Amino acid sequence: MATTTLTAETIGQTIKDNDIVLVDFWAEWCGPCQRFAPVFEKSSEEHPDVVFAKVDTEAEQLLAAQLQISSIPTLMAFRDGVPVFRQAGALPGPVLEQVVSAVKDLDMDEVRAKIAEHEQEHATQA
Repeated sequence: MATTTLTAETIGQTIKDNDIVLVDFWAEWCGPCQRFAPVFEKSSEEHPDVVFAKVDTEAEQLLAAQLQISSIPTLMAFRDGVPVFRQAGALPGPVLEQVVSAVKDLDMDEVRAKIAEHEQEHATQA
């Protein structure tokens, strides 16, 4: 599956409607972004069960600001609507494959339990 382009209007529904979504935040003028693009595209072809999406931070400045994207490229991964990975910098192919595998292998019940525990801790500290 080729990569898809996301906008502020489409990102929420895409994350909600798919089990795993990887999002590459990039800009045309960004050299590392240009070098990462073919790595991201190749991985999208190897994992048809994962949505590989791109957000042009120049065209979607408000969305990038809302998600606190401060450097590009930044890769975010969502599983079952939950953000589970975020890293700035162009990843080499083998590292991207490790990220995809790790996201696929996550125990989402455990992830949700940790999120609930974390939120509970913050609620008692407030």
